[in-house]
Amino acid sequence: MSLHVNPVLQKASLAVWRTWRSWKLSLHTSTVHASFGPGHWERSEEHSSISTDKPPHTPVMLKEVLHYLNVQPGQVVLDMTFGGGGHTKAIMNMVPEVTVLALDRDPTAISLAQQLDKEHSGRVKPILGRFSEVEALLSNMNVQPGSIDAVLLDAGCSSMQMDQPERGFSLSKDGPLDMRMDGERYLDMPCAADVVNTLDQQALASILTAYGEERHARKIASAIVEARRVNPITRTQQLASIVAGALPAAVAYARKDRLHRPAHVATKTFQALRILVNDELNELHKGLLAAQVALRSGGRLCVITFHSLEDRLVKRFLRGDEMSNLDHYHFSPRKQGPRRAKLEEEGDGGMVHWLPLSKKVIAPEKDSIKDNPRGRSAKLRVALRK
Repeated sequence: MSLHVNPVLQKASLAVWRTWRSWKLSLHTSTVHASFGPGHWERSEEHSSISTDKPPHTPVMLKEVLHYLNVQPGQVVLDMTFGGGGHTKAIMNMVPEVTVLALDRDPTAISLAQQLDKEHSGRVKPILGRFSEVEALLSNMNVQPGSIDAVLLDAGCSSMQMDQPERGFSLSKDGPLDMRMDGERYLDMPCAADVVNTLDQQALASILTAYGEERHARKIASAIVEARRVNPITRTQQLASIVAGALPAAVAYARKDRLHRPAHVATKTFQALRILVNDELNELHKGLLAAQVALRSGGRLCVITFHSLEDRLVKRFLRGDEMSNLDHYHFSPRKQGPRRAKLEEEGDGGMVHWLPLSKKVIAPEKDSIKDNPRGRSAKLRVALRK
């Protein structure tokens, strides 16, 4: 897990990685299978029970995505986050003659893509992999750079993953504290339980602040460290209770979502852990770069994000910001001064590759949010490849 973040976060990530490797070695020499996170055999058994028959899935901002992708017969579309397949299914139903390259890092999603491929006579091409692997995967399929007509990138966690307590993403359903989007693909990959039981208090607080934008990160990190001294933290609702108990009731009850409904006090903690475990922000940046390479001139890009860290990254990428140091783009909103405005007007020295299709970020319609509350925080940015 490689993270281009500040030194504290990078040190934290390395600590998790080293600890996980040491546990693996100890398992070969000890008959006691004890680790802080859910054991490998336990995770495999729970994941094996996941059904792929009819995943509950409502695609976010479907009408808007179909409008801005403007897919035409004979075109090739890259769906970089297949998930439950809602967007791809809609594209195939609207334009049967299209070919969709269906990428996902989750093997369960790829199983669904394979089923859909059978229904559409081989026009859906399942691709198992991460955003950072897209260029190599497309090259292996003889898909040339600059040959894709449209790209959809739906960032974050899918509804399918959230609805399966075995995956460890959900706050409302108890399950092993896992959160790995790749499932069992990488046995050396630390899970969320490994993070909360391994890192010191300072590192945990830094992660919650950076990736969860959590104002009470220090109190929560302290509560986690105290709780794990008694028992390892291995379940989602166990962690949620620890976080809730760390804060005054007034703080917990004051949190609202965008529909002004009560929001769980541990939401930001879960977001932070998920982002760290899956290296989501770096993967998103690499996915945007891959889309830039894959799209033809005039090709369309739609990116859906679900929190401010993702949206800031996408916004700055599309306007041509220099992004070699991602720290400044992930963790600190920047004010636009005269120099920034001048650079945007001049096209950042010719480095801008995108023409916005909408002047403002696109938010879900009120009726859409009522039908699919999980999409309430979604933001859509759309652009044309120059």
